[in-house]
Amino acid sequence: MEMFAAFFTALWELTGAMAPYILFGLFFAGVLHEWLPKDFIQRHLGRDNVLSVLKSTLFGIPLPVCSCGVIPLAASLRKEGASRGSVLSFLISTPITGIDSILATFGMFGWIFTIYRVLTSIVIAFIAGIVSNLIDEKEPSVAKMGSAVQADGQSGFRFSTSKSETAEAPSECGCDGGCAEKAEKKFSFANAMRYGFVTLMGDIAKPLFYGLLIGAAITAAIPQNLGEWLSGYTWLGYLLVIAIAVPMYVCATASLPIAASLVLSGVSLGAAFVFLSAGPATNTVTIGVVKKMLGTRSLVIYLFTIVAGSTIFGVMLDLFFSSMQIDPCSVVHVEEHGDWLTVLSSVSLWALILWILLRPLFTRKKRDECKEEGSCCSGQEPATKI
Repeated sequence: MEMFAAFFTALWELTGAMAPYILFGLFFAGVLHEWLPKDFIQRHLGRDNVLSVLKSTLFGIPLPVCSCGVIPLAASLRKEGASRGSVLSFLISTPITGIDSILATFGMFGWIFTIYRVLTSIVIAFIAGIVSNLIDEKEPSVAKMGSAVQADGQSGFRFSTSKSETAEAPSECGCDGGCAEKAEKKFSFANAMRYGFVTLMGDIAKPLFYGLLIGAAITAAIPQNLGEWLSGYTWLGYLLVIAIAVPMYVCATASLPIAASLVLSGVSLGAAFVFLSAGPATNTVTIGVVKKMLGTRSLVIYLFTIVAGSTIFGVMLDLFFSSMQIDPCSVVHVEEHGDWLTVLSSVSLWALILWILLRPLFTRKKRDECKEEGSCCSGQEPATKI
């Protein structure tokens, strides 16, 4: 019983530390998505030079796109003529941070750690892009690029994932197959909120759900003396985190409660930083797509830069806090809050997560009812009965 109580207490504290910042981040991400022209990024990344790599790195920082959702965007950039280095830097900087993740990092780890995370992701992505441009590699064929992102390909990705809304505006089609010509895009607050709290939240709801559960389980289950054991084997913490982070799929926001729990359980802040950096940037599927889209050398640069850069900056972070004699646990803000904003945000976040996760069950039930009545045409969502 004590274990369950500790688990739910940790779950509530982790949620309270992140919820207000995640919700505000979703709001801001929706506004950003609706405000930026859909071809804004493509128009700035075509040249094979340092400025193009820098632009792609900086453009990727605020975009709330995960390591899988960034694939169709990167493929679109490549087809539009963006250099290999620009695409690689975009692939790294975009999933490590996002406006929602930046705000959540600030709420959980403070502004110093947040700035450090953003700046180091810029450095890692920029170095990878420059090195990739310096290496003259034969261009991959268009067919090979297409195989990485086309529907039902070997990688299992469809080009039009929910994240690809940033690359292609939705069309307005009726049941009879006719599509109305979409007028010039104007800012719509409703569309911005729909993207932030439905489309984007739909992409991060499941990993965020599991991230919070795993983080709470780590806090409740890991023995308190783990820190004493790891203090003599700091390098083991880095190796363990790298082994878990590289193949694992976890988005930047969902990685935060896991990282916070690792720190509170005795893992060094630098090792937790490695998880926050390498985890969102890579996973097994993205690794395969990068190889097909950019080639083997670029893949080596991609992996080596992320692993080496994350580890080096993680070690530097530990050295800094050690020299300043600061307790890493004091950096993590997951103490219980009882103010109305935190409670309201936490309840709203969980309601949103559960609604996103359970919605397909109700949609499928309505679709089945609709088919039985014969009142739905192909591709149309069933109307709700009144």
